Amino acid sequence: MTQTPREIDRVREAVQEYLARQPELVRATDRFVALLTSILDDAGINYLTVTGRTKSVESFAGKAARMADGELLYTDPGEQITDQIGLRVITYVRDDVDAVVELLAQELTVLADRDMGRETAEEGRWGYSSRHLVVAVDASRTLTPEREALRTVTVSVQVRSVLQHAWAEFEHDIRYKGTVPEEHAPDLNRRFTLAAGLLELADHEFSAIRDRLQATMPEQHAQAPDEADPRLSAQELAKFLAGQYPDAGWSRTEHYSWISGLLLELGITSLDELRNALAAVDAEVINDRMGYRYPPAAVRRLDDALLSVFGEDYVTLHGNAHRVDQLHERLAKLD
Repeated sequence: MTQTPREIDRVREAVQEYLARQPELVRATDRFVALLTSILDDAGINYLTVTGRTKSVESFAGKAARMADGELLYTDPGEQITDQIGLRVITYVRDDVDAVVELLAQELTVLADRDMGRETAEEGRWGYSSRHLVVAVDASRTLTPEREALRTVTVSVQVRSVLQHAWAEFEHDIRYKGTVPEEHAPDLNRRFTLAAGLLELADHEFSAIRDRLQATMPEQHAQAPDEADPRLSAQELAKFLAGQYPDAGWSRTEHYSWISGLLLELGITSLDELRNALAAVDAEVINDRMGYRYPPAAVRRLDDALLSVFGEDYVTLHGNAHRVDQLHERLAKLD
């Protein structure tokens, strides 16, 4: 239906306001990506990527001009269009999607939460599966000065597994960027449905594989040190922690290498030295005092154990310079 002159003017005004604000939103997008990444990293959640994008002016204009029942869908586009900043968290397996959502709900204010996969399943079919959140910074959360401006924006966050993401991206590319002849549409719909079911099965199998490996992974025997790199290797540390914390999930691959560098600063270069350092640690006491509100992964568990053992000496390590305030907050819980 054709817009009235008044509606055209309203859309044009909203687009001009968005055009003026977009540079600020681009900066906020980068800072929100950094904030979400730090939240996930601090929790030790295993994820593949965190990415973000700022809605283009063209896309905003198209959405602001949408009609429903003969009227503009958005009476106040600047406030009602909530995906001006869009973030996406991709996990390795489907089970970790819920862990990420639970963590974000604890650390941020969730204004909306839609489980698209559940909605699809309730309709008795397979198809698009993703968790869609609208979040804002919690009023009680402490932010660095450069992130204070984030309190004025809301952000759309999609959380999905890598297989869910592959299906969604391919389906979107075919349906919205390509041309599907009408005579082929029923067969392609059937094939998309079949692919969605197979990927859901694959997601379950990947979760089962991960759980089996975590439960049965043997402890790595000490290896001859590499004279060029005295640190514990990420692989042997991962295997050691799987035995040390059998109820914890895997951490990101690079996090094992990162905490290995912290161990080197502490003078710990072998599994025997690490085992001795942790000998007096009461993991149950740490768990109780930290009051984890999400399933902490192996590296986070080790991080807190080392903080418990070495205290302020651990906080002041060179590799911890970027998170001194966070570690002091955790240390206060352990005291």
